[in-house]
Amino acid sequence: MRKTLQNRRIRYSVAMVAIMALVAVFVVRLVDIQVVQAAELDKASVAKRSIPVTLYGTRGSIVDRDGTPLADSVTRYNITTAPRIVDAFQGKLGGTRIKHVSIAQALQALATASGGDVPTMKRAIAAAPNSDFAYLVKGLDVGHYRAVEALGIPWVYPEKQASRTYPNGAAAGNLTGFMGTDGAQAGLELAYDKCLAATNGSETYERGEDGVQLPGSTVTTKQAKNGGTVETTIDEDLQYMAQQDIAQQAQALGAQSATATVVQVGTGEIRAIADWPSVDPNDVDATKDTGSFGSRALTATYEPGSTIKAAIAAALLDTGKATPLTPESVPYSRTFPWGGRISDAEYHGTENLTLTGILAQSSNVGITEAGQVLSAQQRYEYMRKFGLFESQSGIAFPGQPTWPDAASPSWDPQTNMNSMFGQGISTTALQVASIYQTLANGGERIPLHFVSGCEQADGTVTDKPDVTPTRVVSTSAADQVVQMLQSTLTDHAGTLAGMQPISGYNVAAKTGTAEVAVANGGGYGSDRIISVAGMAPAEDPQYVVTVTFTKPGPGHRFSSSAAPAFHTLMSQVLEKYRVTPSTTAEKTYPSTW
Repeated sequence: MRKTLQNRRIRYSVAMVAIMALVAVFVVRLVDIQVVQAAELDKASVAKRSIPVTLYGTRGSIVDRDGTPLADSVTRYNITTAPRIVDAFQGKLGGTRIKHVSIAQALQALATASGGDVPTMKRAIAAAPNSDFAYLVKGLDVGHYRAVEALGIPWVYPEKQASRTYPNGAAAGNLTGFMGTDGAQAGLELAYDKCLAATNGSETYERGEDGVQLPGSTVTTKQAKNGGTVETTIDEDLQYMAQQDIAQQAQALGAQSATATVVQVGTGEIRAIADWPSVDPNDVDATKDTGSFGSRALTATYEPGSTIKAAIAAALLDTGKATPLTPESVPYSRTFPWGGRISDAEYHGTENLTLTGILAQSSNVGITEAGQVLSAQQRYEYMRKFGLFESQSGIAFPGQPTWPDAASPSWDPQTNMNSMFGQGISTTALQVASIYQTLANGGERIPLHFVSGCEQADGTVTDKPDVTPTRVVSTSAADQVVQMLQSTLTDHAGTLAGMQPISGYNVAAKTGTAEVAVANGGGYGSDRIISVAGMAPAEDPQYVVTVTFTKPGPGHRFSSSAAPAFHTLMSQVLEKYRVTPSTTAEKTYPSTW
């Protein structure tokens, strides 16, 4: 009996020791979990249920002079999921009664509502089945997103972001540029990317084991900041008109490309810069010619031809070396001691032309006879003051050409002559517009510009251009040249004598027909660049309009073929801005002596 009792005590003691040892193990483990590893485990637990979300700031708009968007941001939605919780569920799936919904049925309904692709969504889920994030479909508009939301699929989540849209398409695509997968790619989008760019924020929310977001669990860790607004001087309606005008005429001429500019004289503000062809930033892939991704009017250099003659005439008048009535005996051609030769566009006998007549008839020989009284250095310096041989200081735009920072020309004897009628030198269409803005503005050049600034969210305005005017020629010289240029239209032999007058307005203009150099130094071929640059009303110029057409087809290689587009666009400008018609007859100088 005593032995049995003793055995029982031993077994009891062993059991108690075992229990105490087990309890000790649990206590040690509990301390380890709740004390030693508490912070680490808590962090891991939060990580499993805490879902980070990017808060997308909205990229700023590019607007016209009235605030109408040329480039804007719209809300789009990406549909995401956590592959590890994708499963069948009980739900209505957009219907009226609760039912069992398989994964396949959910994905098919999602594809129908969003326009997505079931195989693509399956691959996204299968790629990382234990992960917490995968994209199912991207870029849904509000309508498609609401259709997805109505399905009530518990394991899909929206991700809101901004997408770019361009309401005017190709009509302003040359200026706005466009966005790509790597950000801003061209135009103002690229030039003012720092201004337009938004700063993204972030937030987190927690969800349960079933994948459903826990109410009240959202925590914003960083606020998103919207981008600024690029304010332009462009007139949306006029931009469209200009683009349509040159597109129609370029196709009629069989031209390779065309440009047009409209400038307000007194401010230097550009109301329109049109290019044809032009990229549609809503469908960039449809444009195969990468040269159309920007603006040729701003970036493409060419030999301007006879539009430069107005600047030479202004320099002559400003230095007192000539007057509008300075006489010249002008033969059809000139031959020089070095073997070079120049000629006028059409054969004629020796003519007695004034400087006015030389401009009106656009005589290459005549302008070299008159202009050679100025040294090459003098003419070069005047051209620079008019804005040639340098980047446009008031414009930030990718792809603008640069010129060597030379203080004097490096012209050979032939180029010295050719430069007076716009051959052997290079300009852009906008630089030509700058010449005529200067003449129209009484000899003061205002840097041309089409961005007035970037308005930030707090109302501050940055990126304002420097538009300080500079005196190029005297007011008298500029006004006389403008008066002389009226003869281009009124003189029976003027190069625009055949253009229909713009009813009610006196117009001063100059034509240009420039030869196009052959590649690899092969001289000049048969291709031409034709142009017209002019202003109205001539007695008090308000607007300057230029049009250029590159490589028109046979039969259209004279500047008169550019006249219809100039006439149409200038008429539209004067009507749109309700410019007061001329109240006096045009004042001109005699063309002959």
